[in-house]
Amino acid sequence: MINGVTMKINVDDYIINTLKEDITSEDVSTNAVMPENKDGRADLICKGDGIICGLDVFERTFKILDENAHFETDFKDGDRVKKGEVIGVIYGDIKALLSGERTALNYLQRMSGIATMTREYMDELEGYKTVLLDTRKTTPNMRPFEKHAVKVGGGTNHRYNLSDGVLLKDNHIGAAGSVTKAIQMAKAYAPFVRKIEIETETLEQVHEAVDAGADIIMLDNMDNETMKKAVELIGGRAQTECSGNVTKERLKEIAEVGVDFVSCGALTHSAPIMDVSLKNLCAL
Repeated sequence: MINGVTMKINVDDYIINTLKEDITSEDVSTNAVMPENKDGRADLICKGDGIICGLDVFERTFKILDENAHFETDFKDGDRVKKGEVIGVIYGDIKALLSGERTALNYLQRMSGIATMTREYMDELEGYKTVLLDTRKTTPNMRPFEKHAVKVGGGTNHRYNLSDGVLLKDNHIGAAGSVTKAIQMAKAYAPFVRKIEIETETLEQVHEAVDAGADIIMLDNMDNETMKKAVELIGGRAQTECSGNVTKERLKEIAEVGVDFVSCGALTHSAPIMDVSLKNLCAL
């Protein structure tokens, strides 16, 4: 659940901007059939199986349009839902229900799809120590919602943004001149409380990263055999993260290699939506 303070400080602006995208001057269709304000209700119905996520955002979208709008449900984020289930009932000004419908559903569908996919990936890692991470490969202006959905699905957030941690990738290494120089420069610049993570593509780079004192070594686009050798080479002197071409089918193999983390951009950039709809709108 996204608490009220977090919602107002960090999320309201995103929702308002999305509503502005959908309503530039007026909702012509709604104003045509509903010239006056009138209280109403509508059912939120699930049209597929999965993990529901984004109920707070769904309700908040309507409350921005009508402060008296409220959503009644017995479900919470993270619950499993089935096709045909009535998830809850939204109450409010019919104008607000009609104008906010698409925006509210877009958030709910996207977040539920990500939570569902994340849970499926987590099921593959059950019994292993390997932690599933997301990435910054998020939809523009959707990061707080998509990162939250990963957590609801049971995954763990990697750094939120570029200010959140040091991750030296191939182009950073190229800019610095070498793995060793990149790590040295990061240690000299970043606050001492920051961990230094660096991306490696070869065993030679892994050896260099260990000697330079990296805290986390990313094993990027390595096959399983090379990754296994890298984990043995590191020998617990740094944490390890597998990244690149991570699919659900590979997760068990990756976990058996013994890496500490596995990051997967697909959780946010390729998750299909979970279909939900508002039906049976009527006046009260």
